[in-house]
Amino acid sequence: MTGSTGGPTGGQRPARTYTPDFLTELFRNPLDPGYAAAAARRQQAGGPTGWQRGAVRAVTVVTLLVLGFLFAVAYRQTVAEEPGRSRARAGLVEQIKQREGETSELARRADALRGEVARQRDAALTGSAAARLRDLEAATGLVRVRGDGVVVRVADAPSKADAVTGQGGTNLGRVLDSDLQKIANGLWSAGAEAIAINGQRLTATSTIRAAGGAILVDYRPVTGPYEVSAIGPDELEDRFNDSLAARLMRNVADEHGLSFAVRGADDLTLPAASGPQLRYARPVVTPTISAPGSSAPGSSAPAASPTGTPDVTRPSGGNR
Repeated sequence: MTGSTGGPTGGQRPARTYTPDFLTELFRNPLDPGYAAAAARRQQAGGPTGWQRGAVRAVTVVTLLVLGFLFAVAYRQTVAEEPGRSRARAGLVEQIKQREGETSELARRADALRGEVARQRDAALTGSAAARLRDLEAATGLVRVRGDGVVVRVADAPSKADAVTGQGGTNLGRVLDSDLQKIANGLWSAGAEAIAINGQRLTATSTIRAAGGAILVDYRPVTGPYEVSAIGPDELEDRFNDSLAARLMRNVADEHGLSFAVRGADDLTLPAASGPQLRYARPVVTPTISAPGSSAPGSSAPAASPTGTPDVTRPSGGNR
């Protein structure tokens, strides 16, 4: 009778042999045989000799001494140059303060002279002519004006720069010179009679442009937050809110986090603009016709060149 564990011959079933897989072998023998052989060879050869250990210590000591000497020289040079840099920085700061004081003094003198000119002019003109002149000056921005109006405030969105490196991507929520141009043009279209950006009065010849990372109004830098103040009729705020410029700025504020707000303001005072740099045309003197080979007195005709063509003076830069 054959048992349940017997083979064909009635004997016991042979035991199965399992071959370990790669992971089992790796965890069982983590050290590569080559490393073990190398360690055995080093142990048989013995450790480093005395002169080898001394050479290693000497090289280490020399390296540390050289590094220490270099650090000491760099420190002494930095300390020695610091007073010179401090003096140069202090001199530049002093020059800046001096120039700012001179600029402020010249501005006060210009205001005083402008007021004196206005008084002398009013005394020389009749009542109707003086009133008409004041109206024209108010319209052109050459005198201070006062009245009710609107204040538009825009500011950059919070910077998304990395807190560690200080670097970040392009800030699309930054106020651009074109944004201030849109706001100013929108206020003019809404009926504004006088506009100023951060205290800089706009005239017919004013410019709003960017230079590097700064915004210039009539070549004077302005910094955020930017306030565009305008004096105009009672419906100026409603007209501007319905304008295309206001809608565009609201879209930018919603998408990129830029701050944009419009509010009505009572009793605004806008300063006068600086004197405009006007350019005048000059009449061209008509040359008189004279006999060949002669020139009439006072004639402005150009002299003939040896080649028979008029001698025209060229600018130093040449022609285009």
